[in-house]
Order: sequence, then C-alpha cells, then structure tokens
Amino acid sequence: MLDRLIHVVDEYETLEQQLSDPEVLADSDQLRRLSKRYNELAPVVEAYRRQQARRADADAAREMLTGASGDERDMLVAEIDEASSEVAALEDELRELMLPVDPHDGKNVIMEIRGAEGGEEANLFARDLYEMYVAYAAGRGWKLTTLSSAVSDMGGFNDITFEVRGETAWRNLKFEGGPHRVQRVPVTESQGRIHTSSATVTVLPEVDEIDVQIDDRDLEIDVYRASGPGGQSVNTTDSAVRITHRPTGVVVAMQDERSQLQNKARAMLVLRARLFELAERERSRELSDERKSQVGGGGRSEKIRTYNYKENRVTDHRIGFTVYRLSAILAGDLQVVVDALAADERARLLADGE
Repeated sequence: MLDRLIHVVDEYETLEQQLSDPEVLADSDQLRRLSKRYNELAPVVEAYRRQQARRADADAAREMLTGASGDERDMLVAEIDEASSEVAALEDELRELMLPVDPHDGKNVIMEIRGAEGGEEANLFARDLYEMYVAYAAGRGWKLTTLSSAVSDMGGFNDITFEVRGETAWRNLKFEGGPHRVQRVPVTESQGRIHTSSATVTVLPEVDEIDVQIDDRDLEIDVYRASGPGGQSVNTTDSAVRITHRPTGVVVAMQDERSQLQNKARAMLVLRARLFELAERERSRELSDERKSQVGGGGRSEKIRTYNYKENRVTDHRIGFTVYRLSAILAGDLQVVVDALAADERARLLADGE
C-alpha cells in the first residue's frame, strides 16, 4: 500500500501544479476533469501526510527518550503511545480510502422493474417496488422521472422504466438489481392463502454519448400511435418510438410522452445504458455473472430479497440480513438495508486488498 500511496501523492502534487497553469485554467473541460481528480485524491493525501507527521513525532520522541528521566520520560512515553495509536488509526483510514472506486459512482441511474412470476400479483408487486423507490428517492433528495410504463389490468405494472438523478444515486441503488420476492395474500386470492410472487429489478448506470458510440446506420427506428391499457388510443399522432439496435438486437420502446422527439430522446437514453452494460458484460465475466444474478428468470427459487407481509419481514439473502420493518421499507425507508449491503461490500473489498 505504501507504493500506491507514494504514487497518489506524486499524482496529487502534479495536479496541483497543473491547476495553476494558465492554459489549464482557460480550458473549462480540462479544468473540471483535473479538479475532480484533485478533489478525489485530497482526503488520501491529507491522511497520509498526517500519518507521516505523527510517525515522525513518535520517532523523535524515541530518540529523546534515551537521555530522559522522571517527568520528562513519562511525557515522552505518553507522546510515543499517543502518536503510535494515531498512526495505526490513520493506517486503517488509509486502507479504506484506498479501496477501488466504483467507476459508475456519481452517475445517474436507469432502473427497470418487471412483473415476473405470479401473474397479476407480480405486476401489483412491481408497482409496490416502484412506489418504494419513488419514496426512497424523494427522501434522499434525488429526482426520479418515469421514462416508460405498461400498466396491467388491475393497475400494476407489466414493466416500468425510470431514471434517478442524484450524486449518490448509483452508490445506493446499485445493490437493488435482481429478483425480488413477495409473500402475502394477494387481492386476487379469495381463500386467504399466502402466495409467493416475484418481480425483477434491473439497475443500469446512465452513460453519455461519449461512453457509447452508436452508429445511426445500425438503428431501425419505427414510429407508431401510442396506446393505453386495453389498446385504446391515447394519442392521435404517431408519437411512440421503437428503436432496434441491429447488431445486438436490443429493442427499446417509448410512448409516454406526446412528442415523438421526447420519446426518441428517452429511448436513446435507455438504449445507451443497455448497450454500455452489454459491452461491460462481454469484457468481463464477473459483470456477466452479476447481470445474470440481477435479471435471472424471475422464478421463486431465484431471489435477492424477500418481502414477507405476515411476519412484517424483509430479508436480503445475499448477506443474510433481516429486518422486521417491512411497512417502513416499502414506504421508502430503505437505507437500513442499503447500509448493510454497503458495509458487506466494503468488508469484502478490504479482505481482497489484504
């Protein structure tokens, strides 16, 4: 870790010089990029310099200890103990600060929820999950925008796609991808029996055009008249847009907006996110396995989390975490689960680093 820290300090000092260069100050894009990196490294460098200073204090006190006696010796011993304790604490802090940064941290999020196994009850549960994320986003100060939705016969969602904008959105929502299972008595059940249903949640980082290059010649764009539940027309113009990316077969359709241009822009936003994620999967088997665990088949045996109404229980099966606050969590108080998942991720990264 010491070699990595020295490299970080060197990079930080180089950035410090660059940020005082008139040419850099005149280039807003470069200034923004270098300033972001400079600010990212600052906590690491500050902790490292504090550690080095306290280590030097301890070494100096040890040298003075040789000829000391009485109260002076006691004072030096106390200084050595205090400085050594701080050095150890700062080493732990640096170990955490040097954990690999999630490349998507700080990005906005595209989320998709689909009713999976359980018929109409699964669609109703998909709506419950959507409303949970709406409340959670509001509590965190993020902006949530619905991009497209297909309402089921009883008011649930066959599927819904939405965007969450916020500096910490990805950091918290990235854990939500996967099959979610619900155990409750559905409104469609006349005998009062508990049923198990599921909905799948997919979480994608929003990407810019520079992150994903899309050749317009690879796109097949169809426009058609938007329709509501049951097929009734909700628009008298061909405002709905379906975009097919021929090389991959990825299809995105949008019809919620009345403007064809708005629907096309939203479709391209989702298409870029899906293509970026597809490219990530192809480059890394680890990401491929993660995506597979996210989407799965929506079956009851595959799940990342269970919501049990009878026991007022939410269990995240990935880390064996259980909390008996289902009502509060569905009302948006999801942070207790997210914090447990983040702590587990941090522990695993620390273990890998060691």
